[in-house]
Amino acid sequence: MKKKLLSLMLTAAVCGGLLAGCSSTPSSSAPSGSQAGDSSSAASGGNTIKVGILAPLTGDAAQYGIAASNGAKLYFDQLNAAGGINGKTIEYILLDEKGQAADAVTAYNNLLEQGVTAIVGDVTTAPTVAVAVESASANMPLITGSATAASVTVDPDTNAVRPNVFRSCFIDPFQGEKMASFSKEKLNAKTAAVLFNTNVDYSVGLKDAFIAKAGEIGLEIVATESYSNTDVDFKGQLTNISAKNPDVLFCPDYYQKVALIAPQAKEIGLNATFVGGDGWDGAIEAINDASLIEGAYYCSGFSADDSSEAVQKFLTDYNAAYNVAPNMFSATTYDAAAILADAIKSAESAGLAAGSDEYKAAIISAISATNADYVTGHFTYDQSNNPVKDAVIIKIADGKYTFDCKF
Repeated sequence: MKKKLLSLMLTAAVCGGLLAGCSSTPSSSAPSGSQAGDSSSAASGGNTIKVGILAPLTGDAAQYGIAASNGAKLYFDQLNAAGGINGKTIEYILLDEKGQAADAVTAYNNLLEQGVTAIVGDVTTAPTVAVAVESASANMPLITGSATAASVTVDPDTNAVRPNVFRSCFIDPFQGEKMASFSKEKLNAKTAAVLFNTNVDYSVGLKDAFIAKAGEIGLEIVATESYSNTDVDFKGQLTNISAKNPDVLFCPDYYQKVALIAPQAKEIGLNATFVGGDGWDGAIEAINDASLIEGAYYCSGFSADDSSEAVQKFLTDYNAAYNVAPNMFSATTYDAAAILADAIKSAESAGLAAGSDEYKAAIISAISATNADYVTGHFTYDQSNNPVKDAVIIKIADGKYTFDCKF
């Protein structure tokens, strides 16, 4: 189902505005047709609750932003079609932040001026952290479906939890630790090498956690190599790694870099099994030759091969809405919207005024207390506002993304 996913998304972007499912999800309904940068057409009246959505709809990270924002829009459109919350519709305002931290802050302030009471987003790490910092003074409830760095919910300088910021995806340390343990326990690896991007927080976070966990479990790190975000030639680093003959190569970066690295690894004769994080979602389409990453594994929060009723209904609804298969970012941000909506229901039930300080505090309290099933799993939250749920391991086999196991 995911084959040619991202190329299809690009086609949809050019052509049209172009990565009950759970107990709290209303019945399927086609989206109301809201466009990027505009508020939902389903909520033009006064009896509404304003919610912001931040995502990169243009720029290098647009693939992620479009998929994520589509997930959020689908949930809110379904909710509105089913009667909304106590008869009130969700008026979502979607803004493009172009994948840039400064633009994300500008967009956040725009949403603040428009009177939103909560925000789904942002999508990638750096813009999300920037908005998390900016949103603290207003205690604005913020839930991201895809920003995985630990610094999103915890200030790295003070180790203080950002009380208003949550996520529905895994954190970088979780993914790094999972892939180290998976390499040791499931792939029977004894040695590993790491190749990471020094300019991307996501990559650094996964790298640090992988190395730390490897030390705990006896997985020997035989080489650690790095590159910058502007690099396109990795043969020197790969040659150094190949000389150490590792069993696995952990490459924690987004699919665009994977598509550059994998062919060069093949060219220099590197035989290690590639393993990565959720940023690999889209690597097959980007590389144009899946044989170059055949047998690779990566950690994900979602698999279309999951036969559960919630996942299969989400797949059907998303396909019907956008004529393209959803990816992990669509699913986790759909869940982020659902979790936020359930929290808004709590604030509404308390009779609080939407947008007030008390209303926002009630939303935050309700998200913290989440204990429910959603599309990507059963959610509770830890003390750092990170979800506690299972991980999915995806294997690239026969040119396709295939469900390997839950780990």
